[in-house]
Amino acid sequence: MSNTKTNGAVQDGGVLQQAVAMAIAAGNTRESRAAAVRSITAADLDAVIHAQFDAVGAVLTSGIGASPGAAVGKVYFSSDDAADAADRGEAVILVRNETTPADVHGMMVSAGLLTTKGGLVSHAAVVARGWGTPAVVGAEAIKIANGSFSVGDVTVAEGDVISIDGASGDVVVGEVSTAAAGPPDEFFTILGWADAIRAGHMAVRANADNGPDAAKARELGAEGIGLCRTEHMFLAADRLPVVRRMILARDADEESEALEELGRVQQVDFEEILRVMDGMPVTVRLLDPPLHEFLPSVAELTLKEAIEGLTDFEQRELRAAESWAEHNPMIGTRGVRLGVLKPGLYAMQVRALLAAVKTMRAEGLHPIVEVMVPLTVGRAELALARQWIEAEIKATTSDHSDITIGTMVETPRAAIRAGEMAKAADFFSFGTNDLTQLTFGFSRDDVEARMLPAYLDYGLLAANPFETIDQFGVGELVRHAVEHGRATVPGMKMGVCGEHGGDPESIRFFHEVGLDYVSCSPYRVPIARLAAAHAVLDAQQS
Repeated sequence: MSNTKTNGAVQDGGVLQQAVAMAIAAGNTRESRAAAVRSITAADLDAVIHAQFDAVGAVLTSGIGASPGAAVGKVYFSSDDAADAADRGEAVILVRNETTPADVHGMMVSAGLLTTKGGLVSHAAVVARGWGTPAVVGAEAIKIANGSFSVGDVTVAEGDVISIDGASGDVVVGEVSTAAAGPPDEFFTILGWADAIRAGHMAVRANADNGPDAAKARELGAEGIGLCRTEHMFLAADRLPVVRRMILARDADEESEALEELGRVQQVDFEEILRVMDGMPVTVRLLDPPLHEFLPSVAELTLKEAIEGLTDFEQRELRAAESWAEHNPMIGTRGVRLGVLKPGLYAMQVRALLAAVKTMRAEGLHPIVEVMVPLTVGRAELALARQWIEAEIKATTSDHSDITIGTMVETPRAAIRAGEMAKAADFFSFGTNDLTQLTFGFSRDDVEARMLPAYLDYGLLAANPFETIDQFGVGELVRHAVEHGRATVPGMKMGVCGEHGGDPESIRFFHEVGLDYVSCSPYRVPIARLAAAHAVLDAQQS
């Protein structure tokens, strides 16, 4: 167990108050406001957005701080048990080796998340940041077994209380006192000044998949949704069984029936988001993950089969899970590739989206929709997907002026062939999580906890490339795609929706190469607004 460490005094917004006071004392001029904005850091904003520990006692172990904020709660090891405990009114810390979409119902009710594997763009990290839930990932010293976890000779049983710090990555046994977050008025003043500086230069959107997240994003100053991950809409308890019915369908009629039911519920979700973001652009990404993620794991079903046997339906699930399983699913049958195999799935999503647009227009609202095709690698592939989408648009509505079709540039080939890709796209959005993974050949779920610390210690990498964009490799692909895409379509709209969209250093680079907007997790929106203003000020000085 490590020594006691102190976080220092929790900031109470004093830095912000001082900056605003000095600007006003200097005449509240454009220059004094710019100086005030420049004096504020991302850490200053984080300190008033998220709860912080007052002082941390003996740290049991540390992982990667994946989503800032302090959380205290009782340990539970399954999402079902976490959900049950939350129903009893308990504060929960969900502890898993790693999370999957099947864990969302437990993650949703947890005060904090702790995983032994993964990195900054793992499932747990990305979902936690989207919800503003404190998370520590990649805590490899933790060993989970038999309803408890251990670190060395210390054992923590289910139901025991722990505290986690999602900024530092520290894990502490027992309850640590926290100071609640609450931004002062000066927080909003500084961000208002930052918005005036970046206006016309770089917009800030949010990654959000439901109405509440969209509302939080708008409350925090987002100017649209840059990434709506439609697969997250399929994971609610009442929808996952329908997805599985679609996957297990024995004929076209069964599949069509399941798709129709999914379309009805997805339309409701789209309406919720479009209503909140009325008049602002909403980029809807069609289904991206491989289908096996919606099924129970082969290992779990095989174990259950050996111990207690499987029902007929579970037998079908096992056969389907085995059929869809891949050695490397992140570069397997996902994204547009899944659409090629199951075009009815994408058609259903587009119909649901168009029905939501029609409803919004009937209510007198002004939905602005961008349909995004994921994981494309060439013009022909994108053009085929565009044909599916346009066919649904033409069959559904005569007014499609507010509907554009683009693609997520997340493979090196798509970036290299951007000039050709632009002929079939209205916009590009850079998915820098996968683009980084595929450019480096790093598994984003595996390398951060073990390999990257050694690479950083030896100076083999200047920074974690999943946290701050690698400007000389991944960044060169982005730059190339921007230049060649706009050479084909001058003024083509381009943004970024990977996790780098909330990192200040990366935002400076994105402004330099000419992106129109960045999109990030809702709770990172204030950071992105500030960082975009800093980037504009830096460019004006150079």
